[in-house]
Order: sequence, then C-alpha cells, then structure tokens
Amino acid sequence: MDTPASPASPADSLRPVFDRLRTAHLAHIPGYGERSAALERLEAAVRKYRDRIVAACSADFGRRAPIETLGADVLVSLDEIKHARKHLRRWMRPEKRSVNLSFRPARGEVRYAPLGVVGIVAPWNYPVQLAIVPLANAIAAGNRAMIKPSEFTPAVSALLAQMLGETFSADEVAVVQGDAELAAAFTRLPFDHLLFTGSTMVGRHVMAAAAANLTPVTLELGGKCPAVIAPGYPLAHAADRIAFGKCFNGGQTCVAPDYVLVPAAQRDAFVDAYLASVRKRYPTLAGNPDYTATVNARQATRLRSWLDDARARGVAVRQSHDAGVAEAGVELIPPTVLLDPPEESLVMREEIFGPLLPVKGYDSHDAAIAYVLGRDKPLAFYAFDNDADRVERSLARVSAGMACVNDVVIQFGQNEFPIGGVGASGMGHYHGHAGFLTFSKAMPVLYQSRFNGMRLLDPPYGGIGRRLIDWLTRG
Repeated sequence: MDTPASPASPADSLRPVFDRLRTAHLAHIPGYGERSAALERLEAAVRKYRDRIVAACSADFGRRAPIETLGADVLVSLDEIKHARKHLRRWMRPEKRSVNLSFRPARGEVRYAPLGVVGIVAPWNYPVQLAIVPLANAIAAGNRAMIKPSEFTPAVSALLAQMLGETFSADEVAVVQGDAELAAAFTRLPFDHLLFTGSTMVGRHVMAAAAANLTPVTLELGGKCPAVIAPGYPLAHAADRIAFGKCFNGGQTCVAPDYVLVPAAQRDAFVDAYLASVRKRYPTLAGNPDYTATVNARQATRLRSWLDDARARGVAVRQSHDAGVAEAGVELIPPTVLLDPPEESLVMREEIFGPLLPVKGYDSHDAAIAYVLGRDKPLAFYAFDNDADRVERSLARVSAGMACVNDVVIQFGQNEFPIGGVGASGMGHYHGHAGFLTFSKAMPVLYQSRFNGMRLLDPPYGGIGRRLIDWLTRG
C-alpha cells in the first residue's frame, strides 16, 4: 500500500495514488462477478488477520478488551461484507420505472452506476470497522477506494495497509498513512464521494474542503446522544443497559449515551443502580483485560480537565472505583457520574467520548423531551419507556440520526438500517443497501420506441401538435 515518504507536500504524494485509481475506473467497471469476488477476498482477509487486529488495537489503546475488538471491529465488518455478498445481485439489477402516459410506448428503468473513486477517512475509536464497512459498501457499488486511517492508531493503520495491500491490487484499493496535514490534503482530492467519520468540528473543515471540488460527502459525526428514562420505567434495567453502552470501548463510541435524563425524584436511585452495574461488570480496573483504556494521553488529559472543570463549578461527582485505577503505561479513567452539571460546563457543551456520564433530573417527561429538542440534533436518541403511546409521541418529536427503545448502541450494527446523522451529527447514510446507494449514481434511462409520436411536437408547430398540447394541458 502507499505510505507517502517526504515529498514537497502531502498533496503531491496523494495525487498520483488518486490518479491511478481514477484511470483504472475509467478503463474498466467491475461487474457482479468481480465485485462479489472482491468482497469474498475482503472477508477472507478480515478472518485471516483477526488475531492481528486484536493485537494491533490493544497496542494502540494501551489496552483494549479483546472481545470488544472482535465484536465491534471484526464481527460487524464480517456481517457487513456477508450481507453485501448475499444481496448484491438484487441491488445491481436495473429497476423498471413507468413512463408518463404522453411519452409511451417508451419504457424506462433506473440503473445503479458506480461513482468512481471513493475517499474514506476512518477514525481511531473503531479503526477497523469504520474503514472496512464503508469499503465493503464502495466495492459492492463497483468503485475504487482510497482510505486514510487515523494517525492516532498507528498499529492498526499499518496493519490495514498490509492487509488490504495483500488483498487488492494498487489500482483497486489504496491506503495512505500520515498526520493531520496529510488528512487535510486527502479531503481536498477530487473524489467522486467522500465519507468522513469523526468530530463535528473537523467535519465542518472536511465539508469545506470537499466543496471546492463539488465532492458529495457523507459525514458520520457525533454529538451528545441523550437517554431519556420515562417515569415508571424499571431503573435497574435502564441503568444496566446504559452502563453497557457507556462503558463499551471505554465510552469511546459515537453512539454511546452522552447524558441521561431521569425523573428528579429517581436521580440518585438511578446513579446507585448505574454504579452497581459498572462494578459488577468491572470489579477492578487496573489489570482488568475487560476494561478498555482511553486511547492516548491527549484524550485522557481532555477528559480529566473536563472533570476538573465540573468540580470547579461545584458539580457532585461519583466514581465507580476510588482506588486501584492506576496502571503503568495505560490511561485508565473510571466510569464517572456527574450530577446535574450546568449547561456551561464542558461536559454539557461538547461530545464526551469517554466514561463520564452527566445525569440530570427532570420535572416532567415533556420537559425532558423539550430539553433534547433545544440542543443540536443527536446521532442517537435512546428512549427507555414501556408506554407505547408515549414512545410514539417522543419518536414523532425528536429528530435524530437513529433511535433505540429500551436499549442502547446496538442499532448501529444493523445491516438493513441506513446509518447516518442529521444536522450537527452528520449527513448521508451507509451500511447495507443504503451504503450501496450512497456510492452509486441512480441513473435513469429512457428507451424510446421505434414508433412514437414525438415528431408531432416538432416545429413548425402544426395543427395536430397544437391540438394535442391544448388537450393535454386543458383544465
């Protein structure tokens, strides 16, 4: 794979890679058999590299729970590839469309044509899944792909370059590695589509860079995903599921619950149940292979500073573990609850992306929903509620990238769901058929009949043409 050396600029190193992929696309469009075979090779590669993926993720994080890597990075990737292989023939089949009565006997269809060269910018939190899933979608749609993995997971980035370099030719898939300067140059390339996964702040820069080439973008961002616990809902169950979603991958998940709204009278009972669930899952933190570390010192320092900011504002803080947290060479931050932090606190202004959980009490369920509506549209909305009518009212009011009722996070791994954000949490969709459509051009084709009446409408406009148009447009 292509790892730029030290040319005059990052853009200089990237353009030849891009041009090679573009030339290959213009020369040949892979058919069903080639796409299916490419997906089969990709699946085999992920299986072959399974154990090395686990080791590389742990190396980059300092410590990452192996089962979390296997479940979220390996299994989700494999499921996506298998789903595409199973449905690809149907996805590629042209769809018959009716033609307006006045244009018959012409016939019409919509064909799904590959866009060309797709750019994929993958983040560090799920560094394999968030590169392989969009790659599978792009391959299924018949595209070439260029991938920029995160510089914050260098072991995984190098492994992806090796794995995909063994699996695909240099004019099918390219992996480029480098820092933020190279990533910025990457987003300025004239891709036929660019998919970026990362923060909302960086997403704005990506969209601006892509605009110069009129490159369409899919932005998978984040935001503050709320969990709203309705009155009367079993607190123990809500606390247990939220603990699962908040602690998985050390809280470093774009769809993790970012804050919880609970009836004010039940706030403390919820916190007790939440911390009890955390301790049951993780009796200790230091030396515990099941608890994923914060990825690096930069992220850990950010989280600790936000915790300090909350404490300085008088926010009550409760942590799951008061001792036995330190471990040499590993950034461990214990699951932490912050009680009713004010709106100006950093934990309420920015996406947390870690094991800190604000819990706020509310006076009425309508007030809780109004609070959610008053903020940027989240990537995910979680409703814990057994009242079907109230659930329906909540879902009708809240605009979010996705939603899950009485659980968290698991909606992201569904192959048939169009995954994507809305507003500040992103735009566009991928996964499954939605990903195939994102990386395809729906191209209408009209087949004119040998015998048709279009000459009747040619100038000079005669009596028949005038009478026909008059009849078709008369009220």
